[in-house]
Amino acid sequence: MTVRVLLVDDHDLVRTGFRTILESEPGIEVVGEARDGAEAVTQATALQPDVICMDVQMPGMDGLEATRRIVAATDARTGPPVGVLVLTTFDRDDYLFAALDAGASGFLLKNASPEKLVEAVLVVARGEALLAPDVTRRVIERATEAREAASLTPDGRLADLTERETEVLRLLARGLSNAEIARELWLGEATVKTHVSKVLLKLGLRDRVHAVVFAYENGVATPGDTD
Repeated sequence: MTVRVLLVDDHDLVRTGFRTILESEPGIEVVGEARDGAEAVTQATALQPDVICMDVQMPGMDGLEATRRIVAATDARTGPPVGVLVLTTFDRDDYLFAALDAGASGFLLKNASPEKLVEAVLVVARGEALLAPDVTRRVIERATEAREAASLTPDGRLADLTERETEVLRLLARGLSNAEIARELWLGEATVKTHVSKVLLKLGLRDRVHAVVFAYENGVATPGDTD
């Protein structure tokens, strides 16, 4: 299966560099490019890529607003959702959390290695979480602090999960892949994939990244679980 990618960045050289890196990898095809957020929204509708590599700071509509619109549009239609991988020069918490709130499935700095970019695109295409360890730590800290500060009651949707599905959610929050969850629970990968899909469906979550945030916000996982 070929992963179809849309590149969004206002700098021609950046897009050219990303295209060269990604198209050197078998199984990845760059199907289009956009120079700003508005063009990205149009191209996403026309091309229906699997993954969008999205810059944040662009003239006109920025990458965060474009991500919100694209995610909303893909959630409203049938078919697999597009994964948005936010790429930025700036390691800033406001960009990180705004990107996650907008529905992005991953966050990567532009100074990452070519190998990391390829890996990120493939991970997002599989519907898995893509956050660097330090980014994951910051997400966990914010989610935990928000829960403690607000003394939030756990989301009622948790009651819809079976015991096994709650266990899978807890392991998702630790950043485990399907293969690692399968080994941990002595299950087949296909079974784990089914459990993950049911967890996301019952909780109304787009992907694993947002499952991690949900788990920590609702006390299913705690920071100590990642040790």
